[in-house]
Amino acid sequence: MSLEARELVKHYGDKVALRGLDLRVAGGEVFCLLGANGAGKTTTIQLFLGFIEPTSGSARIMDRDVQQHPLETKRSLAYIPESVMLYPSLTGAENLEYFVTLANCADRGQDALSATLLRAGLPEDAIHKPVGAYSKGMRQKVGIAIAIARQARVLLLDEPTSGLDPKASNEFSELVASLRDEGVAVLMATHDLFRSREIGTHIGIMKRGQLVSQFEASEVSHTDLEKIYLDNMRD
Repeated sequence: MSLEARELVKHYGDKVALRGLDLRVAGGEVFCLLGANGAGKTTTIQLFLGFIEPTSGSARIMDRDVQQHPLETKRSLAYIPESVMLYPSLTGAENLEYFVTLANCADRGQDALSATLLRAGLPEDAIHKPVGAYSKGMRQKVGIAIAIARQARVLLLDEPTSGLDPKASNEFSELVASLRDEGVAVLMATHDLFRSREIGTHIGIMKRGQLVSQFEASEVSHTDLEKIYLDNMRD
């Protein structure tokens, strides 16, 4: 299993953020986590990244415990948050070169970097322009390019389409779908029911730190998904 949570619990003092989460994502699957703010979606992502420690249970990447093997697990994954943090004075190509150098990727030639950015959907005339002039959608594409260049087998996404216009959101979803089809395991925390149904293979609904419902995306229509989501959000 590429990504797995086993009875994952997280407390912040008296507050319980996660209550025994069990979750599995294999290569070639996109698991979309839906839920209101504070449901535990971002906490789940942060636990898989090793940014915080679980109170109990374990988060595993490529069959390794994140806490016990922090370096090995990070080599297998890429993370794209709501706003990708890049160096605004550097170009798209320079940002990509910097991050793949940090990751010790083998091919760092300019032709390979440009080809990766083009594959991620960045316009050719933007590759050598400073990132400070990029739209949010263009910055997200640089984030995808970093994941491609690093050959990440696990992709963690936290509200990646928030604030994108419909065209940019659709382009981003197509990129994620292409990585899914290449065997990458994707966990995406999102509020976007439509995108979840479009690119997800599995959908889970979180509420107060618990996964209250999960199912295959192909089992439901967009209308069904909205109804299931709203039914689960009621107190």
